[in-house]
Amino acid sequence: MNRLAVALATWFGCGYFPWGPGTIGALAGVLIAAAMHWYFDAGRLALLAATLILLLPAIWASTRTARIAAKPDPGIVVVDEVLGQWTTLLGATVFNWRALLAGFLLFRLFDIWKPWPVRQFEKLPSGTGIVADDLAAGIYGALILYIGGKFGLY
Repeated sequence: MNRLAVALATWFGCGYFPWGPGTIGALAGVLIAAAMHWYFDAGRLALLAATLILLLPAIWASTRTARIAAKPDPGIVVVDEVLGQWTTLLGATVFNWRALLAGFLLFRLFDIWKPWPVRQFEKLPSGTGIVADDLAAGIYGALILYIGGKFGLY
């Protein structure tokens, strides 16, 4: 079970990237969302479903991996970035390369900046805190992405 938890938490190895593993995890989230849309014609509902389906396994895997690594939020855990990125992309009014790029940049901005109350979610216990702050950052990103789309900025 430890191997499964670490595989999921590191998003199948993305978390081991030596420079910016969180950015690589978010990029993996964008690429998966793009593939879901372009190859399977999956829209927001499919992205929301994927996020909700993976939420509890992500919390479990993050908790277990944090215990294995003996750190409260190890850098190798990037499944939270994938879910946060998908949350941001839920705000896209159209799915094109500009929306994906804007969503990626917005999520990374809010994930790094952690405006109130995003940082407060980190204080939740174990994997819940690891995942929740990225979902909150994703909500900020989704709102700005949606507003930008309504104004035709992408």
